[in-house]
Amino acid sequence: MTSRSRSQRPGLLGPWVVATVVAIATAAATAPVEADDEGAIDFGRDVRPILSDACFTCHGPDEANRKAGLRLDLPAGLFEPSPSGGVAVVPGSPEESELYWRITSEDDLDRMPPPDSGKELSPEQIATLTAWIEQGAPVERHWGFVPPERPELPEVSAPNWCRNPIDDFVLARLDREGMTPAPEADRTTLIRRLSLDLIGLPPTPEEVDAFLADESPEAYEHLVDRLLSSPHYGERWGRIWLDAARYADSDGYEKDKARFVWAYRDWVIHALNADLPYDRFIIEQIAGDLLPDAGQDQIVATGFLRNSMINEEGGVDPEQFRMEAMFDRMDAIGKAVLGLTIQCAQCHTHKYDPISQTEYYRMFAFLNNAHEANVAVYLPEEQERREEIFREIRAIEDDLKDRTPDWADQMAAWEESVRDDQPAWTVVRPELDSSGGQKHDLLDDGSILAAGYAPTKHTTAFTARLEGPTTIAAVRLEVLNDPSLPKGGPGRSIEGLFGLTEFKVVAAPLDDPSKGAELKIARASADVNPPKAPLGAIYDDRSGRDRVTGPIGYAIDGDDLTAWTTDIGPGRSNVPRKAVFVLEEPVSFPSGAEVTFKLVQNHGGWNSDDNQNNNLGRFRFSVTEAADAEADPLPAVVREILAIPLEERSPEQLDAVFSYWRTTVPEWAEANDRIEALWAKHPEGTTQLVLAARETPRVTRLLERGDFLKPAEPVSPGVPEVLHPLPESEGTPDRLTFARWLVDRRSPTTARSIVNRVWQSYFGVGLVSTPEDLGSQAEAPSHPELLDWLAVEFMDRGWSLKRLHRLIVSSATYRQASSAAPELYARDPENRLLARGPRHRVDAEIVRDIALAASGLLDPEVGGPSVYPPAPEFLFQPPASYGPKVWKTDTGPDRYRRALYTFRFRSVPYPALDAFDAPPGEQSCVRRSRSNTPLQALITLNEPLFMESARALARRVLAEAGDSDADRLRRAFRLCVSREPTGKEAEVLLGLLDRQRGRFASGELDPAGLIAEVPPPEGCSPVELAGWTAVARVLLNLDETITKE
Repeated sequence: MTSRSRSQRPGLLGPWVVATVVAIATAAATAPVEADDEGAIDFGRDVRPILSDACFTCHGPDEANRKAGLRLDLPAGLFEPSPSGGVAVVPGSPEESELYWRITSEDDLDRMPPPDSGKELSPEQIATLTAWIEQGAPVERHWGFVPPERPELPEVSAPNWCRNPIDDFVLARLDREGMTPAPEADRTTLIRRLSLDLIGLPPTPEEVDAFLADESPEAYEHLVDRLLSSPHYGERWGRIWLDAARYADSDGYEKDKARFVWAYRDWVIHALNADLPYDRFIIEQIAGDLLPDAGQDQIVATGFLRNSMINEEGGVDPEQFRMEAMFDRMDAIGKAVLGLTIQCAQCHTHKYDPISQTEYYRMFAFLNNAHEANVAVYLPEEQERREEIFREIRAIEDDLKDRTPDWADQMAAWEESVRDDQPAWTVVRPELDSSGGQKHDLLDDGSILAAGYAPTKHTTAFTARLEGPTTIAAVRLEVLNDPSLPKGGPGRSIEGLFGLTEFKVVAAPLDDPSKGAELKIARASADVNPPKAPLGAIYDDRSGRDRVTGPIGYAIDGDDLTAWTTDIGPGRSNVPRKAVFVLEEPVSFPSGAEVTFKLVQNHGGWNSDDNQNNNLGRFRFSVTEAADAEADPLPAVVREILAIPLEERSPEQLDAVFSYWRTTVPEWAEANDRIEALWAKHPEGTTQLVLAARETPRVTRLLERGDFLKPAEPVSPGVPEVLHPLPESEGTPDRLTFARWLVDRRSPTTARSIVNRVWQSYFGVGLVSTPEDLGSQAEAPSHPELLDWLAVEFMDRGWSLKRLHRLIVSSATYRQASSAAPELYARDPENRLLARGPRHRVDAEIVRDIALAASGLLDPEVGGPSVYPPAPEFLFQPPASYGPKVWKTDTGPDRYRRALYTFRFRSVPYPALDAFDAPPGEQSCVRRSRSNTPLQALITLNEPLFMESARALARRVLAEAGDSDADRLRRAFRLCVSREPTGKEAEVLLGLLDRQRGRFASGELDPAGLIAEVPPPEGCSPVELAGWTAVARVLLNLDETITKE
């Protein structure tokens, strides 16, 4: 910003205009925002939002794009001379303030914001800035970056109205606005509102009657406690968190393959039901695996960070999309935990908030030092079964030790006999195969890791150069674990296994590669040889051929229908294994050799978009001169333990050696058979994407413009200066340090963010209307003192979400009637002043759940795998879907589970949920849109599950509600909206019933066309059921049915 003398500034406003602007300021200071009784301008509430929106892009935190060296987001930039010599703000003197002259200039060269910026200040905004300068230009930090403190309760006009401190703050604002609260809603409205809010289901008529009949002073409190104790509470509020966690059941992108990560969804539900303190709730999701004594639950919780999309298109660079996932994790932490839009800083310093690009990547570094792991997890009953199996195995082994006093001496002698019984192997580091779209990485230990696209049938070739005189008598193939593989590998199949159809070796002289020839393999051995078994159904290639897996001999038999696998059952198949292939004759190459290892993998299925690959995941090749080589029968972990002196071994290591050694003792065959029988009972479990700490830290670098191909200077883990400092810790701060920092009491945003989102869920809009952004661009809070009081109260009460819910729903503010006079709606259409109770359409899932609950179809089971309710078949076939997807429509109780459990493909949203604005899970969502479209009415009228609900509702009222139409209507109406119909409503609906029954009875309409296969209750005709089904469709389609009143 240059500083010309005022006489040289063409087109500046004359003194009369200055006086006019100042006059406007006095009147307008309160127009855009609420001011205090003296008309004082508040910098954080009134001025900063104007500067942030109009000025910070060029004069804010982003140094790289800052114009004229002027920074207006800090006091120094406002009040000290800029590099050009001018002073932006001279307190008390608009005429001496460069900012004032710039915003009032009529010259396009001088005016700010520049005309080409697309931004223009309104007269009211200019008046606000002018009044602020006149009042001395007081400045304070942005409210969102100042830790909340508990404010004093305000004085109010009607203290008896206030049930808890929430009401004091709300009433104080209403007093200032000259408004009064609405009366309390009737009890039927209250129980329905509470039920929909706390558990996402409508109350039954019996529950309504019980509440209406309860005349005790604590009736409402007892109702709140009952609902908070319901297992359905975790489902209702879990769905809201899952939006922020971008949970879905598929990978996204082109292939959008199914993933099985419902264990994380269930963890969220159970954690909320148990009222896990919110600070612990966050810590476990960011770094649960790093907690002392972390169990399965804590590991599963880190699935929050793994809900990112995964791209396995052919030819993709896995590192590029690992970076995309990292950016997504940062965005999710920003929105879901901090309430800040930090993603801007991945490419450049934030233009509005004081978060630099370097600080962004310092936070990024906390997450970058982790494996994207895939682990096996088990249901509680499966965990109990595992524990029982392991307990029985230990008992058998302890009995063997008791019956064999010298077992330790025998085992020591065996150790000596096998300690040096293996030949020398040379690990080769081949060139990587790039055919078929699958990517391969050569790791430091010489192993090869497959990633990206996974073809279902392919042959890969890896060529290595062996320098100097070389003799090859045998080749070893090791299949190894890696955290990135399903259940840790060693395969890429959905169970972490593989099928090796054939193994081939081609060799040539290094100095004449054209003389290559395939080497004949005489025999093969492996440390595991499962019996012949049919290939799993998921690998069906639609050829009709009988394909099998089994022992290592299948890898050299020349038969495309057989394959070697390491699958010996759940619980012990996902471990490193090895196979050795001995050549018919050793081959020698005096000048060195070029050796190509070919892996023929043809035991996958027909559809690469449906997890049907059966490939090796991580593997390593070695060669030896030993012609008598055999696969080492000792598991790799046992071989490693034998290298440790006996006195230095842990009890767990001693047990591992014993568990293998006992299998070699002939006299213990019967005990070993009993243990094998126990292993056969091991549960299959499921999978979960999680984070796991790396042993070797990654170096994190700032990425220029967020491009993974443009790494710049390295950065160390750290946090933005504008927020609170890291807690003290020993050693290098890690992901657990970061997790604890996020929920530190000194955090200015974390507690505010979650209480604001909880408030939003009750009232339709938060105290801050931008829940994803409490930073400089955020709208000022409607009730700033209430926001801070709630945040501090939340932390002081142990970060208990249930306490927070109880506090909100117990307030007089929440209990108000939602109706209001037209002038009140016109004055406050979004109910920001809270002069009435909340009223808005329920979330997409609850729309469907209401229909299922009212009809009696709803299956209340909590948790478990995602389900497949009816959906149009064409959605899962090209061109609607990129590739064919599996959607096996459920026919049993799972068909009627809560919508929370519906399987969610990101690229093919479930229509009945998508129409009502359910997010697809592609990115963190902390504020759903709420649309109103004709398509929604078509869904509730005609979608298959809504039709089934209408038929079931009709059948239910015919069976439950007596013989009179009036009684039946009353029952149906209460099942849908909880209250009884008015006389006019009953007249209209009974008239509809009579007309529809007449049309069905006359033959004008066929009852079967509406009731399908649903049989009428005993004593009722198809005509009667069809007529009531028509009425039920109307009831389920009422605005009131899907609205929280």
